[in-house]
Amino acid sequence: MPDPADKNERANAQDAGQPQPRRRRDLRRADGELMDARTGTMPAVTPNPSSPTDAGQPVTRRTSWAEAAAAADAAQPIAHVPAPTRRPARPPVTSQPQSARPDAGDASTPAPASPAVEPAPPSAPEETPAFRRIRPTAADVIADTPMPDFISSPGLFVKEQKPRPVGGLRGAIYSMTGGAWNLGPGAKQRQEDELGRRISRQLQGSYNTAVLSLKGGIGKTSTTVGVGLTLAEFRGDAPCAIDANPDSGDLVERALGEGIYQQASPRTITDLLRNIESIDSLTALARYMHHAGRLHLIAGEQDPEVSDSLTAAEYLRIRKLISNYYSVALTDCGTGVTHNAMSGILQSADNLVIAAGYAVSGAKRARSTLHWLASHGYEDLARNAIVVITDKDEVSTRVDKDAIEEHLAGICRQLIAVPHDRGVADGDLVTLDVLKPETRRAYKEIAAAIVDGYQ
Repeated sequence: MPDPADKNERANAQDAGQPQPRRRRDLRRADGELMDARTGTMPAVTPNPSSPTDAGQPVTRRTSWAEAAAAADAAQPIAHVPAPTRRPARPPVTSQPQSARPDAGDASTPAPASPAVEPAPPSAPEETPAFRRIRPTAADVIADTPMPDFISSPGLFVKEQKPRPVGGLRGAIYSMTGGAWNLGPGAKQRQEDELGRRISRQLQGSYNTAVLSLKGGIGKTSTTVGVGLTLAEFRGDAPCAIDANPDSGDLVERALGEGIYQQASPRTITDLLRNIESIDSLTALARYMHHAGRLHLIAGEQDPEVSDSLTAAEYLRIRKLISNYYSVALTDCGTGVTHNAMSGILQSADNLVIAAGYAVSGAKRARSTLHWLASHGYEDLARNAIVVITDKDEVSTRVDKDAIEEHLAGICRQLIAVPHDRGVADGDLVTLDVLKPETRRAYKEIAAAIVDGYQ
């Protein structure tokens, strides 16, 4: 068994003359403090919280130089240190060796003096690329990117959704796939949507369209009701229809039905004129009106003794009242253009709808109406008029419909044909639900043409 180190003579001989290391426990005093700073430790310094200069300050305890340096760095902003640059290396100056000279072999001949090399003129310091490539930070990219206008461009965050197809093969595929396959609307549906957009165009002010003809029974009142219901369906504001027919007009009966109108209180245009001075609100005006859905109507006078008593001045008073509450008004003028109220109607009209039929007499009367308007100071109304040909009686094949349309198309702004429909020909209630799709489309075209004429 080897001897302990303190008793090993060989170990003591090797250590002779070497300083004896002192152990940590030998360096401590009796009170616990270290006697020598070489111990490798640093005493923790705790400030005296009772010192008057540190009153109110938080107690800070630093236990290492690393923590103290981190605290100092956090208190001072870090200065930007530019990246190191590399200076361009100068080309080495080469001297001709002694052995390469032509007179190197002749020691007695002095060597010719070499021409002095003039130093290159100092040039301006050039920008040199840095060792490291400085990549832009996210903050730099955001700062250089223009801020989008979120208010005027809300579509930046929402993808545009295709309109839902209705009917046809596209609509069937959309329904069977639960909307996963949306092929969008077809050409026919896009045309229908464009008509709806034209009808619903916002208007500034109030406008009036007069519907007239020289012959009765050719679809004038049914056109007024069908177009009025179409306007009410697509427009945000309710339209108004006025029955100014001096021959006991039936506008309200065609919009509500004979039975419902008989049960309602008999409020007519004569009652409205009698109390027009007391009407100062839409609520007060509604007492003298009838409502077919969102279409508001003023009934004509049914008493034959007073039905023809509406004058131009009285109509203008009603028109002025209506313009305060409705942006679109339709006026059913009745037959002819010479009755008492007609001058006031034409004076306040913004455009006209001329009702005509496929019979030869109906086409001739429509043309005569346009000529009469042009020759009596209403050239603009005649030029911008909309001629509506209603196939009410379903004429025979002997009548050339194309020739009649061509005869009238050149003297008006637009010509629109309404096909034969029992819901119009019977002379009873006109509702959009029972009309043929072709008839409803014709009324939409008329309504869009009317709104297009409002300037």
